[in-house]
Amino acid sequence: MLSKTNIEIKLAQVRNKRISEAAILKEVEVIFSENETKRDAIKETLANNTSEKINSFDFDKLKGNRIYHITDIKKICVNYRLRFLDSHFFKGTVPEEAVSKIRQLENEHDTSLSNFKIIAPAKLLKLENADDPLLFAPMGNDYFYLIHKWGNDLHPFRKVLMWPYKSLENVIATVFIISLLVTSIIPIHLFSTGTTNQEYLLLFLFMFKSVGGIVIFYGFAKGKNFNTAIWNSKYYNA
Repeated sequence: MLSKTNIEIKLAQVRNKRISEAAILKEVEVIFSENETKRDAIKETLANNTSEKINSFDFDKLKGNRIYHITDIKKICVNYRLRFLDSHFFKGTVPEEAVSKIRQLENEHDTSLSNFKIIAPAKLLKLENADDPLLFAPMGNDYFYLIHKWGNDLHPFRKVLMWPYKSLENVIATVFIISLLVTSIIPIHLFSTGTTNQEYLLLFLFMFKSVGGIVIFYGFAKGKNFNTAIWNSKYYNA
């Protein structure tokens, strides 16, 4: 039996390939040690343009293995077709354990946390389910602190199943492969006494057009979009 996919572990692997825990702590330390006047100006700009608030953390109490940059989050969301949105879009039930961890962080860092973000499948932002949400608090400068993960792990084949949705190139490649497979299993000799390469090519082109048409119809009918376009979209039918 194949084990399920733990999205927290996958996210950590993506982050660790890009940068080490020690390096990310040093990077965040540099950011936190910036001139206070400049930091206050950035916070004021963010507050005026959006509803976001940058949470204040005690640097000495941060854990490097729980800090993630937006690039790491985007990559894991695109690979597994997940959303990264404000926590108020989440329609499931936040467990008491997550609330306790928020209170623990607030006590440790002597602060009040807000503007939480969640990584979850789109259906969790519409209907109740139990698939692997991750709760984050923004730290500023596109860094996020992982507070808690709950629910079940993702299906082990989710990354493979979501691969065709990543981009237009992936969709075309998928249609090509499916058309090739369908062409190879059709007994063309039953319809023609002398099969040639040209006939197989024509059959493949017909299948490619047919499969492509079905994919396009499904995409437009369901209002679907590519993973790279929806990973932080608040619209359910994206």
